Amino acid sequence: MATCSWLSLATVRRGYYIRARAVDHCVQDFLLKTQSHPRTQILSLGAGFDSLYFRLKDMGLLHHTVVYEVDFPNVACQKATLIKRIKELSALVGDIGGEGLGVITFSGEDYKLLGVDLSELSELERALEEAGLDNEIPTLFIAEVVLTYMENSRSDALIQWAAEHFSQACFLLYEQIHPEDPFGCVMQQHFSQLNSALHSLAQYPDCEAQQRRFFEKGWSECSVMDMNEFFTHCTPEDEQQRVQALEPFDEYEEWHLKCSHYFVLTASKGMESSWTPLLSNMTVPHCDGPVRMAGSITAVVCATHSEISGLRRYGHHSVLIKPNVILTTGGFGEEDGQHCRMRNFHVLVKHADYWKAGCVKKENPDKRWDERLYHTVSCLSSSLALVVGGRTSPSSAGLGMLWLKFPETSNASDPGDVTVELVSLQPAAEPAALRWRHSTTEVIFKGEKYLFLYGGRSAMEPVLGDWYFLHTQELSCTVIPVEGPVPESRHSHSACSWKGGVLIAGGLGAVEQPLGSVFFLRELEHGFQWQTVETHPPLIPRYSHTAHVHDGKLLLVGGVWFHSSSVPGITVIDLMTGLCLDYAINVEHLEWPLMLHNHSSVLLPNEKELLLIGGGGNCFSFGTHLNPEPVSLSLSNILTSH
Repeated sequence: MATCSWLSLATVRRGYYIRARAVDHCVQDFLLKTQSHPRTQILSLGAGFDSLYFRLKDMGLLHHTVVYEVDFPNVACQKATLIKRIKELSALVGDIGGEGLGVITFSGEDYKLLGVDLSELSELERALEEAGLDNEIPTLFIAEVVLTYMENSRSDALIQWAAEHFSQACFLLYEQIHPEDPFGCVMQQHFSQLNSALHSLAQYPDCEAQQRRFFEKGWSECSVMDMNEFFTHCTPEDEQQRVQALEPFDEYEEWHLKCSHYFVLTASKGMESSWTPLLSNMTVPHCDGPVRMAGSITAVVCATHSEISGLRRYGHHSVLIKPNVILTTGGFGEEDGQHCRMRNFHVLVKHADYWKAGCVKKENPDKRWDERLYHTVSCLSSSLALVVGGRTSPSSAGLGMLWLKFPETSNASDPGDVTVELVSLQPAAEPAALRWRHSTTEVIFKGEKYLFLYGGRSAMEPVLGDWYFLHTQELSCTVIPVEGPVPESRHSHSACSWKGGVLIAGGLGAVEQPLGSVFFLRELEHGFQWQTVETHPPLIPRYSHTAHVHDGKLLLVGGVWFHSSSVPGITVIDLMTGLCLDYAINVEHLEWPLMLHNHSSVLLPNEKELLLIGGGGNCFSFGTHLNPEPVSLSLSNILTSH
């Protein structure tokens, strides 16, 4: 943790909460299902300093259950010393002596702590027999992120031994999956740097492979799900709401990506009644299979001439302010060798075969703009852009509006030619702007231009569903009638201008679930009308993506979804027919993981080229990944063949 002090601890707390929640859920289900048996036992493999036994004992759930814990001898000895030192713990165990005899480092009436190497199966078997483990009574094996550190041949042998040597056995496994996608690459690199390689991932990279593993090793029943599924389907709604309201939180992408890279598995054999703790609470069927891809698009590093690292950021906004000139503002990233909220504005200027990058000169350098994240920037003319909303921290109130003024005459052949003047303003519409993760999109009504401000979230409201028509000349909110079915509240959605109205796609809804709906706010003679855009096949729910419209096609770029078998690439929706096709992004030419969430993108319609700028974030406790360079995608093939 000391190496990544910028990391949001809220995500880490949620991550360890869901792990403990899953284990407690399955263990308590085992105790409930076996309560008619006179004796049961739990064997925790690689238990470390886990407090499971003490929590269960304190709750009065161990009436006829003995808990055995196994870890390396030095770990077991340290834990035994801790238990003896803390009177509340030693009182719960009720020490009856016997420690120091062989591998037993601590012994109580219903608690045995053993120091033995799990990878040495014959030694483990002898130690457990010495400690009194009974292979004829219902036994629950627990392995929380432990088997993956063993060679696969040894962990497989342990799984098979448990199935063969115990007549009534259950197994609970919690580990990592999906090593091949960008988050998985960062996760693997983290553990490699700790000299703790994750051996299971290569041979058992996903939930299906882990399930096959247990069936092949002798287990008759096996259920598995990733932690997004567990939280959604096996955690009561009131508990979900309690967790979501505990503290200010705005790291949804990192939370969902972490959960899609860990799974919980339960297996059983020989039990009198079926043990399926992951299925009994399922209210929604297991997620569909792999996403069908219509093709792929090759990503290449954008040729840039730059001496700065200012485009390594996330939560920012990029906008085309003049032909071939892209302005990037805000976000969190790398500046002057430190991770921080970005103070400087950056610009990309296109030359014949490359982009030149640099910092934008501020006409009033003493003017602060509050270093905001998750804001919007709307270019209203070649010399004027409006910044709306954004935040500093998720516990602070949203930020208001700000003008960015550019010189009319600038030819902008070099980044140094671009200057900006920051102008504060407090219009009547200011309260409407105090939000982030929203959208502002240009619409036209009766020949007048408005900015349609929609959705987002605020410090008080985790999700907003309201909207405002902001008159671009007066910066006042205008009441314009809107009819039709109102979209579900959302933030982190996409919004594009089309035919004088707005296309809204995806987003994160009120219960922190991705949305798959697409709406068109269509101009009528007397106002606007919400219309649902039907897609086939249905759009996979997602959020934190970007979007563009080109020649009657809506392009959705990247984002986060719960389909953990793949990551979102480019989705093309034909707005006339509703046909929806997904394309993977081929990253073989990139030397680093391409994380396409919290990024920005700019479409160059004449070239049919898409520029991806920034993106990434805090990867749980694995460190921060920022896409180091802009990436270019040529869309010629998919836009002509779609």
